[in-house]
Amino acid sequence: MFRWILRGEMNKVMAGKYIGAHVSAAGGVENAPENAYQIGATAFALFTKNQRQWHAPPLTETGIATFKSRCQKYGYEPWQILPHDSYLINLGHPEEAALQKSRDAFLDEIQRCEQLGLDRLNFHPGSHLNQISEKQCLAIIAESINLTLEKTKGVTAVIENTAGQGTNLGYTFPQLQEIIDQVEDKSRVGVCIDTAHAYSAGYDIRTKEGFEMVFKEFEEVIGFNYLKGMHLNDSKKVFASKVDRHDSLGKGTLGMEVFTCIMKDNRFDGIPLILETPNDELWAEEIQILKNL
Repeated sequence: MFRWILRGEMNKVMAGKYIGAHVSAAGGVENAPENAYQIGATAFALFTKNQRQWHAPPLTETGIATFKSRCQKYGYEPWQILPHDSYLINLGHPEEAALQKSRDAFLDEIQRCEQLGLDRLNFHPGSHLNQISEKQCLAIIAESINLTLEKTKGVTAVIENTAGQGTNLGYTFPQLQEIIDQVEDKSRVGVCIDTAHAYSAGYDIRTKEGFEMVFKEFEEVIGFNYLKGMHLNDSKKVFASKVDRHDSLGKGTLGMEVFTCIMKDNRFDGIPLILETPNDELWAEEIQILKNL
């Protein structure tokens, strides 16, 4: 079982930055906390099943118990963990059969989080595939979230901003807000901002001035109360490219200033800050770099 912390104590614990990476869960979800600890992470992300397959064996009682005990051993509370759903899921799919398949898979992902005692699930919102309007697609995504939240409890649906590649939606703050507006239980919806995605989508966060302007807009359109996690990635592609390609910190076109700004800004305290940079051999070093900022 996870440790229970009184509300006042929780606020003290959550102050500060919690930094990690999307670690491997190969061999079972119970291996993820160990893998996170080995790289000096104080937060982590994982897939609770194979992210490139529709179906996976159910979690075992032993695996669930070991996952929880290792989280307790290494000091990981639910709010320090940001699981990610399958890449196959499209909650805005324009075709009924494919949409239902995605909704069933999303429900399974949320239920896995319930079993593991986790309190949030990060996901890409969906794509219209040039078959329906953006507005229709955003409404379908919100309906998918509502249907899933009605059947589950305790897990927040965390919408990740996208780079806007292809027909993917959720690449602007107004699009994310339009989804949130249509979610019935506002206490169980949030967002995750990926720095590389934001930059590729046209939010210029390369400089401190640009960073302040972008997150002023974020506060006005969405609100920091909805921010439940971040992905800290440099970008291989240029500004506003609409192409989703991550790079290691300081090695891409985005640069380091944005990460300095995030590390020095207490609005980003108390949430999982997750590296998805391509070279996992650099994660321990990148975590230390971020801590030093």
